[in-house]
This record gives sequence, structure tokens and C-alpha cells, in this order.
Amino acid sequence: MEQKNIDRIIEMAWEDRTSFEAIKFQFGFSETQVIALMRKELKRCSFNLWRKRVNSGVSQKHALLRSQEVDRFKCTRQRSISMNKISKR
Repeated sequence: MEQKNIDRIIEMAWEDRTSFEAIKFQFGFSETQVIALMRKELKRCSFNLWRKRVNSGVSQKHALLRSQEVDRFKCTRQRSISMNKISKR
């Protein structure tokens, strides 16, 4: 896998509002694979902080835990995603 894709997956994983389902949809990585990638790519301390945040309830990483009104992967103000790059406003 290309480094820019790995970097984008890590970035999406750090974002509280980006669900694991969105990562799966865009890159084909399951939650387990994202966790393994984060464990491999991040420092141990950074990985532990990320896991603690994801499991704390603050993060909305799981679509089932989200409000029913949120039925999209991206912000309504965000332009379309092309070639795994988010267009700038």
C-alpha cells in the first residue's frame, strides 16, 4: 500500500467523526485492520492515546453508536472525494 494512503487512513482514524465504516468504504480496511495499522505505524504512547479516545465514548468511530440523523460519511459542506483526496474549498 502506498504511504499516502496509509497516511490518509491514519488521519481518518484520528478524526472523531470519521467512522470505521467510512474507512472501510473508501479503502477496504476493516476496523481490525485499521487498529493493526495504527499499532504498527504509531508510537506506542500515541496508539494508546488513540485507543483510549476511540473507546471513551467521545469518538463516533462506530456508525451504530451515532445519532440516526448522521447518515453520511462526509460533511455536507465538503466537496466530493476524488482519488482518495479531499478537495480543498
